[in-house]
Amino acid sequence: MVTEHSIYSRGDDHPHLTDDALAEKVGRFLRCVTTIDTRDVSITAMGNWVVLSGTVATDADIAYVGKAAAAVIGVARVDNQLTACGEKAEK
Repeated sequence: MVTEHSIYSRGDDHPHLTDDALAEKVGRFLRCVTTIDTRDVSITAMGNWVVLSGTVATDADIAYVGKAAAAVIGVARVDNQLTACGEKAEK
């Protein structure tokens, strides 16, 4: 079966990835484990620190995506700069 995006696999559990490789790993993980639309989420990694930016639908999604990114093996810190843009966004 061919997929549009590569999937997260056990081989992604390498704890020493940094920078672009870690950002790509976090992106694959978010697409695999969340039902949240992350098309407008940008992931940048500097060393083992990850920065999330962009938009998701709700404030709850912001928290969930941040926690999911923090759960990725090799991520030491997450700077969650996501904002909510959906109808349910709390102000």
